[in-house]
Amino acid sequence: MKKTLLYLFTACVSFFACKKITEGFLSDTLRYTSPALYCQRGLALVQSDKIYLDGSTPPVTFEMQNLRDSSGGKLPEAFNTKYEITVFKTGVTFNVDTDTTVELLNQKRETIQTVPMEFNTVSGQLTFNRASTNIPLGIYNFDIQATNRNGTKFYPSFGSIHVVDPTEEDMFTQEDNVNNVFSDADGSSQAVKNPKLTFRKVSDEGARIILKIIDKNGNAFNPAAGEIMARGDRPTFENYARFNPVIFSDTAMICDFEVAPFPLAPYIDATTNWAHLIYYRIPSNHVTIDGFPDGKYSANPRFAFQIKLEGTFIVQLQLTDAVRKP
Repeated sequence: MKKTLLYLFTACVSFFACKKITEGFLSDTLRYTSPALYCQRGLALVQSDKIYLDGSTPPVTFEMQNLRDSSGGKLPEAFNTKYEITVFKTGVTFNVDTDTTVELLNQKRETIQTVPMEFNTVSGQLTFNRASTNIPLGIYNFDIQATNRNGTKFYPSFGSIHVVDPTEEDMFTQEDNVNNVFSDADGSSQAVKNPKLTFRKVSDEGARIILKIIDKNGNAFNPAAGEIMARGDRPTFENYARFNPVIFSDTAMICDFEVAPFPLAPYIDATTNWAHLIYYRIPSNHVTIDGFPDGKYSANPRFAFQIKLEGTFIVQLQLTDAVRKP
């Protein structure tokens, strides 16, 4: 009996000594929160979620494989082509309060050559930069290979990249738009219809805002001729132009803002935080306002907005109850 037990014990020890013990765990159900990942092309930075490990033993190393056009076409060369973009230098901090000239700004920026998309092998995140404007619109599928101390597994059709144009909400935020009439006689004011603030991107090039104030018929007031005036010590478009002077044409105020967002920071004077508010007055000799005697009331529009990426944009404020005097 003792010999039998000894034999069984020896056999068990030999069995477990020979059997390879699997270390760690690598889940079959790794995943993103959603398999559909979005690239709003042209934005400075777009990052996807990390891959959810589902209890897998870290560290896990990921490899993107078989990136392909979902329509069956050839993968665009743009994914692997390097493009020039301007970025802030690594380790350099931009200070909106002191870096107020193009020269100071350029000391902290550099032009690099980079592909539009990077894949993080540790987190599985996709990162897109401004060069993504070169990627054609479409849906692109990919597989993932994951490796940890447990081994390596292949995950087919793991995710899809949806390359889309940014929406207006991605590029532009309207923060304020009101108007009131101002009596030249006694300085009183009263609210009238809110103006209509609109936004349109006209080019990926540059970093320029073309700001127009127009009447209800679409006629632009002329800032170069004094038809649009500052209101005392309240902020104007110029207060947010940090790097280049505002250019006044016969139809618009033009600002080359250099770096997004615009405005970069709120305007704060000795007593007030004005946020991004812009105030103007259109004198009574240049405007007629519905329901008010001609030549006696000025228009006092107030508005605020923020643009979130570089490019060339037309921002237009329309006074819907006013007519420009020729």
